[in-house]
Amino acid sequence: MKTETECVRILLVEDQALVRQSLQVLLEKQAGMTVAGVAENGREAIELARELRPDVVVMDVALPGLNGIEATRQIRCDVPDTKVVALSAYPDHRRVARMLQAGASAYILKLDLFEELTRAVSAAVRGETHLSPSLVRPVVGEYLSRQAPKTEGLTAREREVLQLFSEGESTKQIAAALNVSVPTVATHRRQLMAKLGVQSIAELTKYAVREGITFVDC
Repeated sequence: MKTETECVRILLVEDQALVRQSLQVLLEKQAGMTVAGVAENGREAIELARELRPDVVVMDVALPGLNGIEATRQIRCDVPDTKVVALSAYPDHRRVARMLQAGASAYILKLDLFEELTRAVSAAVRGETHLSPSLVRPVVGEYLSRQAPKTEGLTAREREVLQLFSEGESTKQIAAALNVSVPTVATHRRQLMAKLGVQSIAELTKYAVREGITFVDC
């Protein structure tokens, strides 16, 4: 727990430069908060979180390559004392639930950023959960009633491969991005299809969009 005299160190993760710059200005105007680092994608966020060990990661959910949900899951595993505040343009209750299940302390809609972001960061530091006001009632009901998705049975690498396939990357491109062999990616693809009960890349893509693993307009 931070004392009143200690500064909250924040890692800001946002792929859009203009939004990232605006958020950095907003956060650094707040007394007791400083942006210790910035990242443009999920993998960079994980690396910087391990290196900087910030108090809070402010994480966009819709990131290409490795989405904010999976990046949050890995950061919370590797740096458990670091809290995560999610940012999203999407009020989809399934995505909110999946982000909370991944370990996020807060979920803020981008429409509410200027009113809610610093409150969410402060709540996360205190160990509390914070949601945009319009999300509270529907999300609580959804979160309590919803069964765990099939993706909970996937490995971290399988979830990465699933997102990359759903974003149109080829087996060769995925192998290069993840620094593994083409046969390894092909094996992951077969395992994904078997676990999710689908027969094609098109079905994998539909599943990934439906479950909030990738975003059609990210």
